[in-house]
Amino acid sequence: MKAIGDLLDQTLVDNPKSLRLFSPDELVSNKLDAVLKHTGRDFQWDEFSHAQGGRVIEILSEHTCQGFLQGYTLTGRTGIFPSYESFLGIIHTMMIQYSKFNKMARETRFRADLSSLNYIETSTWTRQEHNGFSHQNPSFIGAVLNLKPTAARVYLPPDANTFLSTIAHCLKSTNYINLMVGSKQPQPVFLSPEEANKHCQAGASVWKFCSTDEGLDPDVVLVGIGSELMFEVVVAAALLRKKCPELRIRVVNVTDLMILEAETLHPHSLTRDEFNSLFTADKPIHFNYHGYSNEIKGLLFGRPNLERMSIACYKEEGSTTTPFDMMLRNEVSRYHVMEWAIKGAARGNKKVALEMTGWLGEVRGSRSRVAEYILKNGKDPEGTFDTPMFEGTVFGRDTEGKGREGTKEDGFFVN
Repeated sequence: MKAIGDLLDQTLVDNPKSLRLFSPDELVSNKLDAVLKHTGRDFQWDEFSHAQGGRVIEILSEHTCQGFLQGYTLTGRTGIFPSYESFLGIIHTMMIQYSKFNKMARETRFRADLSSLNYIETSTWTRQEHNGFSHQNPSFIGAVLNLKPTAARVYLPPDANTFLSTIAHCLKSTNYINLMVGSKQPQPVFLSPEEANKHCQAGASVWKFCSTDEGLDPDVVLVGIGSELMFEVVVAAALLRKKCPELRIRVVNVTDLMILEAETLHPHSLTRDEFNSLFTADKPIHFNYHGYSNEIKGLLFGRPNLERMSIACYKEEGSTTTPFDMMLRNEVSRYHVMEWAIKGAARGNKKVALEMTGWLGEVRGSRSRVAEYILKNGKDPEGTFDTPMFEGTVFGRDTEGKGREGTKEDGFFVN
Protein backbone atom coordinates (compact mmCIF):
# COMPACT_ATOMS: atom_id res chain seq x y z
CA MET A 1 0.00 0.00 0.00
CA LYS A 2 2.95 2.38 0.45
CA ALA A 3 3.52 2.31 -3.32
CA ILE A 4 -0.16 3.08 -3.88
CA GLY A 5 0.07 5.96 -1.41
CA ASP A 6 2.95 7.46 -3.39
CA LEU A 7 1.01 7.13 -6.64
CA LEU A 8 -2.13 8.69 -5.16
CA ASP A 9 -0.06 11.55 -3.71
CA GLN A 10 1.11 12.52 -7.20
CA THR A 11 -2.35 11.91 -8.66
CA LEU A 12 -3.86 14.34 -6.16
CA VAL A 13 -1.21 16.92 -7.09
CA ASP A 14 -2.08 16.48 -10.77
CA ASN A 15 -5.84 16.61 -10.12
CA PRO A 16 -6.31 19.18 -7.33
CA LYS A 17 -10.01 19.76 -7.97
CA SER A 18 -11.36 16.46 -9.28
CA LEU A 19 -10.11 13.70 -6.95
CA ARG A 20 -10.78 12.95 -3.29
CA LEU A 21 -10.18 10.14 -0.81
CA PHE A 22 -12.95 9.18 1.59
CA SER A 23 -11.49 7.14 4.44
CA PRO A 24 -13.19 5.79 7.59
CA ASP A 25 -10.35 6.91 9.88
CA GLU A 26 -7.93 4.30 8.51
CA LEU A 27 -5.61 6.19 6.16
CA VAL A 28 -2.48 5.80 8.28
CA SER A 29 -3.33 2.28 9.40
CA ASN A 30 -3.77 1.23 5.78
CA LYS A 31 -0.37 2.80 4.98
CA LEU A 32 -1.75 5.29 2.47
CA ASP A 33 -0.60 8.33 4.45
CA ALA A 34 1.90 9.30 1.73
CA VAL A 35 -1.02 11.22 0.21
CA LEU A 36 -0.62 13.73 3.06
CA LYS A 37 2.73 14.92 1.67
CA HIS A 38 1.00 17.49 -0.53
CA THR A 39 -2.53 17.68 0.85
CA GLY A 40 -4.33 17.33 4.15
CA ARG A 41 -7.55 16.29 5.79
CA ASP A 42 -10.54 18.52 5.20
CA PHE A 43 -12.57 19.25 8.36
CA GLN A 44 -14.23 22.38 9.75
CA TRP A 45 -15.69 21.41 13.14
CA ASP A 46 -13.12 23.12 15.37
CA GLU A 47 -12.63 26.81 14.54
CA PHE A 48 -9.10 26.76 15.98
CA SER A 49 -7.75 23.56 14.40
CA HIS A 50 -9.89 23.22 11.31
CA ALA A 51 -8.29 22.41 7.96
CA GLN A 52 -9.92 23.59 4.77
CA GLY A 53 -8.94 22.56 1.27
CA GLY A 54 -7.49 19.11 1.94
CA ARG A 55 -8.36 16.33 -0.48
CA VAL A 56 -8.84 13.68 2.22
CA ILE A 57 -12.15 13.30 4.04
CA GLU A 58 -11.55 11.09 7.08
CA ILE A 59 -14.41 10.18 9.38
CA LEU A 60 -15.07 6.97 11.31
CA SER A 61 -18.38 6.26 9.61
CA GLU A 62 -18.37 3.96 6.59
CA HIS A 63 -21.88 4.83 5.48
CA THR A 64 -21.06 8.56 5.63
CA CYS A 65 -17.94 7.99 3.52
CA GLN A 66 -20.05 6.02 1.03
CA GLY A 67 -22.55 8.88 0.83
CA PHE A 68 -19.74 11.36 0.24
CA LEU A 69 -18.26 9.07 -2.44
CA GLN A 70 -21.56 8.72 -4.28
CA GLY A 71 -22.37 12.43 -4.15
CA TYR A 72 -18.88 13.48 -5.22
CA THR A 73 -18.93 11.01 -8.13
CA LEU A 74 -22.33 12.29 -9.27
CA THR A 75 -20.81 15.77 -9.69
CA GLY A 76 -18.57 14.36 -12.42
CA ARG A 77 -15.47 13.93 -10.31
CA THR A 78 -13.61 10.85 -9.00
CA GLY A 79 -13.41 9.36 -5.53
CA ILE A 80 -11.53 6.54 -3.81
CA PHE A 81 -12.72 4.65 -0.73
CA PRO A 82 -9.91 2.76 1.07
CA SER A 83 -11.01 0.55 3.94
CA TYR A 84 -10.26 -2.38 6.16
CA GLU A 85 -11.53 -5.48 4.40
CA SER A 86 -13.81 -6.53 7.24
CA PHE A 87 -15.76 -3.25 7.39
CA LEU A 88 -16.63 -2.65 3.74
CA GLY A 89 -19.65 -4.86 4.29
CA ILE A 90 -21.18 -2.00 6.30
CA ILE A 91 -21.95 -0.15 3.04
CA HIS A 92 -23.03 -3.26 1.10
CA THR A 93 -26.65 -2.15 0.53
CA MET A 94 -25.70 1.44 -0.30
CA MET A 95 -23.26 0.21 -2.95
CA ILE A 96 -25.94 -2.02 -4.49
CA GLN A 97 -28.52 0.79 -4.58
CA TYR A 98 -26.03 3.11 -6.28
CA SER A 99 -25.22 0.42 -8.84
CA LYS A 100 -28.93 0.02 -9.59
CA PHE A 101 -29.28 3.78 -10.05
CA ASN A 102 -26.26 3.82 -12.35
CA LYS A 103 -27.71 0.98 -14.44
CA MET A 104 -30.93 2.93 -14.96
CA ALA A 105 -28.98 6.11 -15.69
CA ARG A 106 -27.10 4.36 -18.48
CA GLU A 107 -30.45 3.61 -20.12
CA THR A 108 -31.35 7.30 -20.42
CA ARG A 109 -30.13 9.80 -22.99
CA PHE A 110 -29.65 12.72 -20.62
CA ARG A 111 -27.28 11.03 -18.13
CA ALA A 112 -23.59 11.28 -19.00
CA ASP A 113 -20.98 8.67 -18.06
CA LEU A 114 -19.68 8.88 -14.51
CA SER A 115 -16.40 7.88 -12.93
CA SER A 116 -16.43 4.44 -11.37
CA LEU A 117 -16.74 3.90 -7.63
CA ASN A 118 -13.26 2.78 -6.56
CA TYR A 119 -12.75 0.69 -3.43
CA ILE A 120 -9.35 -0.29 -2.02
CA GLU A 121 -9.78 -3.28 0.30
CA THR A 122 -6.78 -3.90 2.53
CA SER A 123 -5.91 -4.87 6.13
CA THR A 124 -7.17 -8.29 5.15
CA TRP A 125 -7.86 -11.50 7.08
CA THR A 126 -4.40 -12.83 6.21
CA ARG A 127 -2.65 -10.55 8.72
CA GLN A 128 -4.26 -10.55 12.16
CA GLU A 129 -1.42 -10.19 14.66
CA HIS A 130 -3.41 -7.52 16.54
CA ASN A 131 -7.14 -7.45 15.73
CA GLY A 132 -8.28 -11.06 15.49
CA PHE A 133 -11.35 -12.93 14.32
CA SER A 134 -13.66 -9.89 14.18
CA HIS A 135 -11.45 -8.37 11.47
CA GLN A 136 -11.62 -11.37 9.13
CA ASN A 137 -14.35 -10.92 6.53
CA PRO A 138 -13.70 -10.91 2.75
CA SER A 139 -17.43 -11.00 1.89
CA PHE A 140 -17.47 -7.67 0.04
CA ILE A 141 -15.95 -9.51 -2.92
CA GLY A 142 -19.12 -11.56 -3.21
CA ALA A 143 -21.25 -8.42 -2.92
CA VAL A 144 -19.58 -6.95 -6.01
CA LEU A 145 -19.68 -10.26 -7.90
CA ASN A 146 -23.46 -10.30 -7.53
CA LEU A 147 -23.85 -7.03 -9.45
CA LYS A 148 -24.70 -6.87 -13.13
CA PRO A 149 -21.72 -8.07 -15.20
CA THR A 150 -21.61 -4.69 -16.94
CA ALA A 151 -20.78 -3.07 -13.58
CA ALA A 152 -18.84 -5.64 -11.54
CA ARG A 153 -15.04 -5.50 -11.53
CA VAL A 154 -12.94 -7.32 -8.89
CA TYR A 155 -9.14 -7.26 -8.94
CA LEU A 156 -6.66 -9.04 -6.67
CA PRO A 157 -3.22 -7.86 -7.85
CA PRO A 158 -0.37 -10.07 -6.58
CA ASP A 159 2.30 -7.39 -6.03
CA ALA A 160 2.94 -3.64 -5.95
CA ASN A 161 3.51 -3.19 -9.68
CA THR A 162 0.31 -4.99 -10.62
CA PHE A 163 -1.61 -2.93 -8.05
CA LEU A 164 -0.20 0.28 -9.54
CA SER A 165 -1.29 -0.85 -13.00
CA THR A 166 -4.72 -1.82 -11.67
CA ILE A 167 -5.47 1.44 -9.89
CA ALA A 168 -4.28 3.47 -12.88
CA HIS A 169 -6.82 1.57 -14.99
CA CYS A 170 -9.62 1.94 -12.45
CA LEU A 171 -9.19 5.69 -12.05
CA LYS A 172 -9.66 6.12 -15.81
CA SER A 173 -12.72 3.87 -16.00
CA THR A 174 -16.38 4.88 -15.99
CA ASN A 175 -19.64 3.37 -14.75
CA TYR A 176 -18.10 0.42 -12.87
CA ILE A 177 -17.89 -0.71 -9.28
CA ASN A 178 -14.14 -1.36 -8.97
CA LEU A 179 -12.93 -3.43 -6.02
CA MET A 180 -9.16 -3.73 -5.58
CA VAL A 181 -7.92 -6.15 -2.89
CA GLY A 182 -4.33 -6.06 -1.69
CA SER A 183 -1.89 -6.25 1.20
CA LYS A 184 -0.70 -3.31 3.27
CA GLN A 185 2.33 -5.31 4.44
CA PRO A 186 5.66 -5.59 2.56
CA GLN A 187 5.42 -8.17 -0.23
CA PRO A 188 7.85 -9.41 -2.90
CA VAL A 189 7.64 -7.73 -6.29
CA PHE A 190 7.49 -10.52 -8.86
CA LEU A 191 6.77 -8.57 -12.05
CA SER A 192 8.45 -5.55 -13.63
CA PRO A 193 6.22 -2.56 -14.49
CA GLU A 194 6.10 -3.70 -18.12
CA GLU A 195 5.29 -7.29 -17.16
CA ALA A 196 2.68 -6.05 -14.68
CA ASN A 197 0.88 -3.99 -17.32
CA LYS A 198 0.81 -6.93 -19.70
CA HIS A 199 -0.38 -9.26 -16.95
CA CYS A 200 -3.17 -6.91 -15.89
CA GLN A 201 -4.36 -6.37 -19.45
CA ALA A 202 -4.72 -10.13 -19.85
CA GLY A 203 -6.26 -10.58 -16.39
CA ALA A 204 -4.15 -13.70 -15.77
CA SER A 205 -0.99 -15.36 -17.01
CA VAL A 206 1.37 -18.28 -16.55
CA TRP A 207 4.25 -17.36 -14.26
CA LYS A 208 6.98 -19.10 -16.20
CA PHE A 209 9.79 -18.38 -13.75
CA CYS A 210 8.26 -20.64 -11.08
CA SER A 211 6.76 -23.25 -13.44
CA THR A 212 8.44 -26.42 -14.71
CA ASP A 213 9.92 -25.78 -18.19
CA GLU A 214 8.05 -22.45 -18.19
CA GLY A 215 4.76 -24.29 -17.73
CA LEU A 216 4.95 -26.70 -20.66
CA ASP A 217 3.17 -30.06 -20.36
CA PRO A 218 2.28 -29.84 -16.64
CA ASP A 219 0.94 -32.59 -14.39
CA VAL A 220 -1.00 -30.00 -12.36
CA VAL A 221 -1.93 -26.32 -12.55
CA LEU A 222 -1.56 -24.25 -9.37
CA VAL A 223 -3.54 -21.00 -9.36
CA GLY A 224 -3.07 -18.16 -6.89
CA ILE A 225 -5.66 -15.39 -6.45
CA GLY A 226 -4.72 -12.71 -3.91
CA SER A 227 -1.26 -11.47 -2.94
CA GLU A 228 -0.66 -13.60 0.17
CA LEU A 229 -2.33 -16.66 -1.34
CA MET A 230 -0.25 -16.30 -4.49
CA PHE A 231 2.91 -16.06 -2.40
CA GLU A 232 2.10 -19.43 -0.84
CA VAL A 233 1.66 -20.93 -4.32
CA VAL A 234 5.02 -19.55 -5.45
CA VAL A 235 6.77 -20.91 -2.34
CA ALA A 236 5.05 -24.28 -2.83
CA ALA A 237 6.36 -24.37 -6.41
CA ALA A 238 9.89 -23.64 -5.18
CA LEU A 239 9.72 -26.39 -2.56
CA LEU A 240 8.25 -28.91 -4.99
CA ARG A 241 10.99 -28.17 -7.49
CA LYS A 242 13.55 -29.30 -4.90
CA LYS A 243 11.61 -32.01 -3.08
CA CYS A 244 9.67 -33.55 -5.97
CA PRO A 245 11.61 -32.91 -9.20
CA GLU A 246 9.52 -35.44 -11.17
CA LEU A 247 6.38 -33.36 -10.61
CA ARG A 248 5.67 -30.91 -13.43
CA ILE A 249 3.90 -27.70 -12.42
CA ARG A 250 2.28 -24.78 -14.18
CA VAL A 251 1.79 -21.73 -11.94
CA VAL A 252 -0.94 -19.25 -12.90
CA ASN A 253 -1.89 -15.97 -11.29
CA VAL A 254 -5.36 -14.50 -11.74
CA THR A 255 -5.60 -10.78 -11.02
CA ASP A 256 -8.94 -10.05 -12.73
CA LEU A 257 -11.46 -12.35 -11.06
CA MET A 258 -14.05 -11.85 -13.78
CA ILE A 259 -12.07 -13.73 -16.46
CA LEU A 260 -13.07 -17.00 -14.77
CA GLU A 261 -16.76 -16.54 -15.40
CA ALA A 262 -18.24 -18.82 -18.05
CA GLU A 263 -17.90 -17.64 -21.62
CA THR A 264 -20.29 -14.81 -22.66
CA LEU A 265 -21.50 -14.19 -19.07
CA HIS A 266 -19.11 -11.29 -18.43
CA PRO A 267 -17.30 -8.88 -20.79
CA HIS A 268 -13.96 -10.11 -19.39
CA SER A 269 -14.75 -13.84 -19.56
CA LEU A 270 -12.15 -16.02 -21.24
CA THR A 271 -13.37 -17.98 -24.23
CA ARG A 272 -13.20 -21.76 -23.95
CA ASP A 273 -10.04 -21.85 -26.05
CA GLU A 274 -8.43 -19.09 -23.97
CA PHE A 275 -9.38 -20.83 -20.74
CA ASN A 276 -7.93 -24.15 -21.90
CA SER A 277 -4.78 -22.44 -23.16
CA LEU A 278 -4.19 -20.92 -19.74
CA PHE A 279 -5.33 -23.76 -17.48
CA THR A 280 -4.98 -26.74 -19.89
CA ALA A 281 -7.97 -28.71 -21.15
CA ASP A 282 -7.71 -31.74 -18.87
CA LYS A 283 -5.09 -31.39 -16.09
CA PRO A 284 -6.01 -31.06 -12.39
CA ILE A 285 -6.34 -27.43 -11.27
CA HIS A 286 -6.02 -26.14 -7.71
CA PHE A 287 -7.19 -22.62 -6.81
CA ASN A 288 -5.65 -20.95 -3.74
CA TYR A 289 -8.12 -18.12 -3.30
CA HIS A 290 -8.38 -15.12 -0.97
CA GLY A 291 -12.18 -15.12 -0.58
CA TYR A 292 -14.91 -17.72 -0.10
CA SER A 293 -15.09 -20.89 -2.19
CA ASN A 294 -18.67 -20.32 -3.34
CA GLU A 295 -17.47 -17.24 -5.23
CA ILE A 296 -15.05 -19.26 -7.36
CA LYS A 297 -17.58 -22.06 -7.75
CA GLY A 298 -20.16 -19.59 -9.03
CA LEU A 299 -17.74 -18.06 -11.51
CA LEU A 300 -16.59 -21.43 -12.84
CA PHE A 301 -20.09 -22.89 -13.15
CA GLY A 302 -20.62 -23.64 -16.83
CA ARG A 303 -16.97 -24.36 -17.55
CA PRO A 304 -16.27 -27.92 -18.74
CA ASN A 305 -14.59 -30.62 -16.61
CA LEU A 306 -15.26 -29.02 -13.24
CA GLU A 307 -14.46 -32.31 -11.50
CA ARG A 308 -10.75 -31.68 -12.11
CA MET A 309 -10.81 -28.46 -10.06
CA SER A 310 -10.36 -27.96 -6.33
CA ILE A 311 -10.54 -24.77 -4.27
CA ALA A 312 -8.78 -23.74 -1.06
CA CYS A 313 -9.94 -20.48 0.48
CA TYR A 314 -10.78 -18.55 3.63
CA LYS A 315 -12.76 -20.90 5.89
CA GLU A 316 -13.75 -18.65 8.80
CA GLU A 317 -10.84 -19.94 10.85
CA GLY A 318 -8.67 -17.51 12.73
CA SER A 319 -7.68 -15.63 15.83
CA THR A 320 -5.18 -13.03 16.95
CA THR A 321 -2.23 -14.99 15.67
CA THR A 322 0.74 -15.02 13.32
CA PRO A 323 0.45 -14.55 9.53
CA PHE A 324 1.53 -18.08 8.68
CA ASP A 325 -0.73 -19.59 11.32
CA MET A 326 -3.62 -17.94 9.46
CA MET A 327 -2.49 -19.77 6.32
CA LEU A 328 -2.32 -23.06 8.20
CA ARG A 329 -5.69 -22.66 9.92
CA ASN A 330 -7.46 -21.98 6.62
CA GLU A 331 -5.55 -24.72 4.76
CA VAL A 332 -4.09 -22.37 2.15
CA SER A 333 -0.44 -22.64 3.22
CA ARG A 334 2.42 -23.77 0.97
CA TYR A 335 2.21 -27.20 2.62
CA HIS A 336 -1.45 -27.59 1.74
CA VAL A 337 -0.74 -26.50 -1.83
CA MET A 338 2.12 -29.00 -2.05
CA GLU A 339 -0.07 -31.80 -0.73
CA TRP A 340 -2.76 -31.09 -3.29
CA ALA A 341 -0.20 -30.85 -6.11
CA ILE A 342 1.29 -34.23 -5.25
CA LYS A 343 -2.12 -35.91 -5.06
CA GLY A 344 -3.25 -34.28 -8.30
CA ALA A 345 -0.09 -35.15 -10.20
CA ALA A 346 -0.23 -38.77 -9.04
CA ARG A 347 -3.36 -39.30 -11.15
CA GLY A 348 -1.43 -39.06 -14.39
CA ASN A 349 2.26 -39.29 -13.49
CA LYS A 350 3.38 -42.79 -12.52
CA LYS A 351 6.66 -41.56 -11.02
CA VAL A 352 4.81 -39.19 -8.72
CA ALA A 353 2.32 -41.92 -7.80
CA LEU A 354 5.21 -44.20 -6.86
CA GLU A 355 6.71 -41.60 -4.50
CA MET A 356 3.45 -40.03 -3.30
CA THR A 357 3.22 -41.65 0.14
CA GLY A 358 6.77 -40.70 1.10
CA TRP A 359 6.47 -37.14 -0.18
CA LEU A 360 3.15 -36.57 1.57
CA GLY A 361 4.67 -37.81 4.82
CA GLU A 362 7.48 -35.25 4.52
CA VAL A 363 5.09 -32.40 3.73
CA ARG A 364 2.73 -33.24 6.59
CA GLY A 365 5.65 -33.62 8.98
CA SER A 366 7.01 -30.20 8.02
CA ARG A 367 3.56 -28.67 8.45
CA SER A 368 3.17 -30.17 11.92
CA ARG A 369 6.59 -28.96 13.04
CA VAL A 370 5.87 -25.42 11.85
CA ALA A 371 2.52 -25.39 13.67
CA GLU A 372 4.22 -26.62 16.86
CA TYR A 373 6.93 -23.96 16.52
CA ILE A 374 4.34 -21.17 16.19
CA LEU A 375 2.38 -22.44 19.19
CA LYS A 376 5.51 -22.66 21.32
CA ASN A 377 7.20 -19.40 20.27
CA GLY A 378 4.31 -17.14 19.29
CA LYS A 379 5.94 -16.20 16.00
CA ASP A 380 6.53 -17.61 12.53
CA PRO A 381 9.83 -19.40 11.84
CA GLU A 382 12.64 -17.21 10.54
CA GLY A 383 12.66 -17.13 6.75
CA THR A 384 8.98 -18.01 6.35
CA PHE A 385 8.34 -14.98 4.14
CA ASP A 386 11.67 -14.79 2.33
CA THR A 387 11.31 -14.49 -1.44
CA PRO A 388 11.64 -18.03 -2.84
CA MET A 389 14.56 -18.81 -5.11
CA PHE A 390 14.33 -20.32 -8.60
CA GLU A 391 17.63 -21.32 -10.15
CA GLY A 392 18.22 -19.88 -13.60
CA THR A 393 15.75 -17.00 -13.14
CA VAL A 394 15.86 -13.48 -11.72
CA PHE A 395 14.71 -15.07 -8.45
CA GLY A 396 17.73 -17.36 -8.37
CA ARG A 397 20.30 -14.68 -7.54
CA ASP A 398 20.61 -12.09 -4.82
CA THR A 399 21.27 -8.41 -5.45
CA GLU A 400 25.03 -9.02 -5.70
CA GLY A 401 24.60 -11.80 -8.24
CA LYS A 402 25.37 -14.59 -5.79
CA GLY A 403 23.22 -17.68 -5.46
CA ARG A 404 21.06 -17.91 -2.36
CA GLU A 405 20.20 -21.00 -0.39
CA GLY A 406 17.08 -21.73 1.63
CA THR A 407 17.21 -21.49 5.41
CA LYS A 408 16.55 -24.16 8.01
CA GLU A 409 14.77 -23.65 11.31
CA ASP A 410 14.53 -26.39 13.97
CA GLY A 411 15.12 -29.13 11.41
CA PHE A 412 12.44 -28.26 8.86
CA PHE A 413 12.88 -26.60 5.51
CA VAL A 414 11.31 -23.17 5.46
CA ASN A 415 12.18 -21.75 2.06
